[in-house]
Amino acid sequence: MSAPLSGMTGFGRAEAQGDFGVLSVEARSVNGKGLDFRLRVPAGMDALEIPLRDMARARFQRGSVTLTVTLARHVGETGVRVDEARLEAYARAARGLSDKGLAQPASAGELMALKGVILAEDADAPTGPDEAAMAAALEAAEAALTMLQDAREAEGAAMGAVLTGHLDEIEALTREAAALDAAGPAAIKARIDAKFAELLPNDLDPERLAQEAAVLAVKADVREELDRLAAHIDSARALIKGGSPSGRKLDFLSQEFNREANTLCSKSNDPALTRIGLALKAAVDRLREQVQNVE
Repeated sequence: MSAPLSGMTGFGRAEAQGDFGVLSVEARSVNGKGLDFRLRVPAGMDALEIPLRDMARARFQRGSVTLTVTLARHVGETGVRVDEARLEAYARAARGLSDKGLAQPASAGELMALKGVILAEDADAPTGPDEAAMAAALEAAEAALTMLQDAREAEGAAMGAVLTGHLDEIEALTREAAALDAAGPAAIKARIDAKFAELLPNDLDPERLAQEAAVLAVKADVREELDRLAAHIDSARALIKGGSPSGRKLDFLSQEFNREANTLCSKSNDPALTRIGLALKAAVDRLREQVQNVE
């Protein structure tokens, strides 16, 4: 079963909660020639880089993908702790000064107010890497990347219809050009004969005249370009139906479309055929613009 056609722009977001706090992962992507992966993670969670990069590569082949992980830790209940060893040291020093008459006896309140005796502490402060947060980040990233992939495939489905419409237009113009009398060999021969009769002397060697006419006929014949256009249309439809990754191949085909349309215009000596050639070029330009968005 072929993969669906996919674009390269989209967004996904997922959250996870636990004792570690609230963790969120945002995944977004825009167009790119290749796969460019960028990662932003909180301090202490650098180990996520390799598995998250592998997740992205398993899903996408083109596009600039950015994955942002944020963590808001819970604010724990703040308690206090008395540094009893420091308090005892301060008490001994105060008694020594009092016994020597150098100071008044210190009260318990005065001793407790001295620097370093009472310490504030956060009971929930992390003491090292939080394995639960790491696991939650991987799970949330999986969900965010799935949402991003769904968004890109939704864009691809819409683009598939647009690309098919452009191909329908190119196909109709190609058929219109092929149906013109001016594109047929008889019309080409008649135009060449008329030019020779008008511009060249009557005593021109018939064999030389035939050679020159043959060269001009080949240069004026657009049937080969029309055949290649028809073949390119079939190839492009097959690529769209086959799904992504097909963006690079479609881009190459659109360049070939443009080449054939240019050649048709340069060979044309008929106003109707020139008009069709110019319309073809415009349709191909619209196709090429949309193809840039396909993965």
